[in-house]
Amino acid sequence: MSAHGNRRVGAVRPSHLMFTAGIGALVDLPNFSVLVRGLDSWSHTGLNAYDIDEPRLRAAVNRSLQRYGSRQIEQLRAAPWLEGADTDPKGWAAQGVGVPVTPFPQWLRCSACNVLAAIDSAEFAFVNSNPRTPHEAKFVHDCKRGKPLAVAARFTLVCTAGHLDEFPYTAYVHHGQACSKTPRPKLRMKDHGGNQAANVTIECVACGDKRNIREAMGERGQSNLPQCRGRHPHMGTYDPAGCSEQAVLMVAGASNQWFPLTLSALALPKGTGGDIDRLLEEHWPDLQIIENHGQFDFMAQMPKFAFLKEFDRDAVVTAITARKGGDAGEAPSTPDVQADLFGPEWDALSGPVPQPSDDFALRPVPVPPLLSDLFSDLRQVERLREARALIGFTRLDAPDPESPEIGHRVELSRTPQTWVPASEVRGEGIFLRVRDDLMADWVSRMERSEQMEAHREAFGRFRSNRKSDRITSDFDPYHGWPGARYIALHTLSHLLIRTIALECGYSSASLAERIYSGDELEQRTGILIYTAVPDSEGTLGGLVSLAEERDFDRIVRRALADATHCSADPLCSERLPHKDGDSLHGAACHVCLFVSETTCERGNRFLDRRFLVPLSGDKDQVLTPAGLLP
Repeated sequence: MSAHGNRRVGAVRPSHLMFTAGIGALVDLPNFSVLVRGLDSWSHTGLNAYDIDEPRLRAAVNRSLQRYGSRQIEQLRAAPWLEGADTDPKGWAAQGVGVPVTPFPQWLRCSACNVLAAIDSAEFAFVNSNPRTPHEAKFVHDCKRGKPLAVAARFTLVCTAGHLDEFPYTAYVHHGQACSKTPRPKLRMKDHGGNQAANVTIECVACGDKRNIREAMGERGQSNLPQCRGRHPHMGTYDPAGCSEQAVLMVAGASNQWFPLTLSALALPKGTGGDIDRLLEEHWPDLQIIENHGQFDFMAQMPKFAFLKEFDRDAVVTAITARKGGDAGEAPSTPDVQADLFGPEWDALSGPVPQPSDDFALRPVPVPPLLSDLFSDLRQVERLREARALIGFTRLDAPDPESPEIGHRVELSRTPQTWVPASEVRGEGIFLRVRDDLMADWVSRMERSEQMEAHREAFGRFRSNRKSDRITSDFDPYHGWPGARYIALHTLSHLLIRTIALECGYSSASLAERIYSGDELEQRTGILIYTAVPDSEGTLGGLVSLAEERDFDRIVRRALADATHCSADPLCSERLPHKDGDSLHGAACHVCLFVSETTCERGNRFLDRRFLVPLSGDKDQVLTPAGLLP
């Protein structure tokens, strides 16, 4: 990462730029904070191997961007990086290559004399004399107490439309008026400490006016704040149409100042023909120009598209025409696009075992005899590669799979770009499939049960409570209801993840899940638990080894036994979503089922232990066969 005249100021992992602090977000450095700039400022000139080749993900990104009227992309690019940054800190790799950032907030406070001023006020100097220690980069203030450290003034303004702005300290301390003594007064910021949320006084040195920051906090304080100016500092722009949203005071670095909008896909083995849906997903930017048989034949003669000869011409042309007709309708939401990516993954994981490759290697293992009543298939995913793409972000309102309309997506660049930032991780995993007949029988018994109906009603309330006033069309509060099958699979996945983390050598935050529950038309019963961090490329074998017969039998039994009790019982075991609540889980809590949000694909929602083990003594409502119950 580079800032302030292309000086290197720090380093983060590629996954950090996707999920924790990407474009438009603040990154806390040891001595100040920076904001990651938009794609207009990124440069890959002179770099090789930055393109992440994952056609399925690229096609999914384009489908999602279609909903926002954004330009279609052609590439998924990794963050600019060049080997040699550590060995030659003064070289081009360290000084000229990196993710561009800018200091933000750009108001600083002297840690000794409390002077408050903007970076461009000439009050502060940037110091980074040793290129080998970018973490020592800092701003200092030349005052009577030497050159003490200047730290970021920690208040900002944000709005639900995704804008971010500096706090207007000068206007605020003078109650919206100009200083009576000088047009650019010197300010001081005094933190009084104490046990209150914020007890900070802003003082004008010239005229003596004072004001505490508490007057700008909360709903009452919003009347003391200006209207949002529509600023996007990552793009260096102000919204020309202005912004109708009310600005909200926020502390820099707050967890809700930035939420990523991402898509991910597993790299799958190449098909041998016949899978037209996968063909269109992987090559849609090229194949969408085909309108008739003649164009198909012409492209099939080109070496680049020789693979088309493996497919039926009429079927491909028909599929392309149908997809174009579908594209003319309402574009799918990002959660729907992500769900569509699961179909080919399910086929690859549950179907015939393909030839191993550098990106995907699958090996079936016998299901332990004592678990055969629960699982029909168990496979070690010895190698996998997951590609992830960032397509935008929101502020204040997080992207929600259950209510995708509530978040206002912010663009990553000022001008249209043909690429989006992406990253990839290599890992390993375990794929397991619950018996289809067992799941079908359980769903038929529980789908209209009192307990499951409570979950469904809670989902409708959850959606209704978050309904945006901007929605004028018909609103279905139950659209997107995952169903009983998903709740059972999701709960089982969490139980296994918590148990596996104790034995595989990876922390639970290093694991991730993908639930393949399908829908009413195509019912699936699969779970993939895999490593999702690049620490050791996730290929040490500690996870896949647990799929061996002796280990897996022990893990499943231990997970089910642990599910029968929780230190929060009986409150946890008796809990069901209720009318006065606004949550989407039943008998589940941080003690027994919740995992880190980087692990769970649905934010610890749709979980309930009572559907796997009999918490109230009723064994008819559990999925687990009687022979496996503790």
